[in-house]
Amino acid sequence: MGRIVVTEFVSLDGVMEAPGGEDFKYKAWSFDFDRGEEGDRFKLNEALESEALLLGRVTYEGFAAAWPSREDEFADRFNNMPKFVVSSTLEDPAWNNTTVLGGDVGEEVSKLREEIDGDIYVHGSCRLAQTLIDKDLVDELHLMVFPVVLGTGKKLFGETSDKKPLKLTDSKVVGDGVAILTYQR
Repeated sequence: MGRIVVTEFVSLDGVMEAPGGEDFKYKAWSFDFDRGEEGDRFKLNEALESEALLLGRVTYEGFAAAWPSREDEFADRFNNMPKFVVSSTLEDPAWNNTTVLGGDVGEEVSKLREEIDGDIYVHGSCRLAQTLIDKDLVDELHLMVFPVVLGTGKKLFGETSDKKPLKLTDSKVVGDGVAILTYQR
């Protein structure tokens, strides 16, 4: 059975919007900090451990525009692994190995967990991550917390139907004071 791992770049105030993107007041804000060699290795290991990517449409479109033209170990892994995008509007995905999941998110993701043996990583994808957290479908949560308060932007945690207890299983500080926190259900 597959596991859902949500991995996010967040500010101290929980903002996850456009850490490497451009359509935001503080575009590419995470690039103001050096993750250091250990932080870079953590992200590479996530990619290498992934059996598949599960993305929301907006994140998918950003990734599909950026990754196919890149060439390194990380990009090769992203470009070649199966990708699943949750969307009611995307019809013809251009990025190779992509399948669109258009039905009920809970049912589709539960089915995906049964079909894939290994870790299915969710990067970005704010609304999708919030839905998966609310439906108790997240097995592990990786937060790379950057030492900045942005004060505005989409936040990772929205309203939930109930409290969601998590257990901290690992923590470390890398680079310019970036905290990597790993939680499990």
